[in-house]
Amino acid sequence: MGRKSLKESQQKKIIQAFYDMAKREGIENISFGKIAKELDMNQSLIVHYFANKEEMLFGLIDLIITSYQNIYDIKLKLDDPLVKLTSVLNNIFSRKWDVYVDDSIFYNCYALTFRNEKIRTHFRELHVLLRKWLEKLIQDCIDQKMIVIQDAEEAADIIFVISDGAYYYLSMIDDQELYIKHLDRYKREAFKVLGLSL
Repeated sequence: MGRKSLKESQQKKIIQAFYDMAKREGIENISFGKIAKELDMNQSLIVHYFANKEEMLFGLIDLIITSYQNIYDIKLKLDDPLVKLTSVLNNIFSRKWDVYVDDSIFYNCYALTFRNEKIRTHFRELHVLLRKWLEKLIQDCIDQKMIVIQDAEEAADIIFVISDGAYYYLSMIDDQELYIKHLDRYKREAFKVLGLSL
């Protein structure tokens, strides 16, 4: 038991260092040697926990999943499913994505999906999981007749397509006023998918 928790603790520490360094230098520029130096750790210890860089990338994608889970973690204990759902939608269409995961890391991982089938599969699993979380919130509202739509899975998928497209485009906009204007527009469209208005 102690060994397992030590291993998990060390792996998390290594992945966090990988993430922090990748923010500064880009994923492609990070090596086991650089991470070992950053952590003041023997490189053989990095290799002990991660056989290769691909395994580290899986760990990084898992870190992204865990970070994005915070979008869905409504701190208040909300009993009303519609309030929960709208709170999550407000989180999805907010700057919170940027707080939890740096855009450059996310898009670096995304770019790797075109070159590595295993990474593509792992990254796709991330997206499926995010959609499933949203789908459940939508289905809870349908079940309690708080929204009237036919298919929670389809609605969650469309909302994520809007979100993914929005952040891809918004990452290129520096003007904050314009950024907020576009973000509000995309959020309105996401609410419309559910028959809701802001």
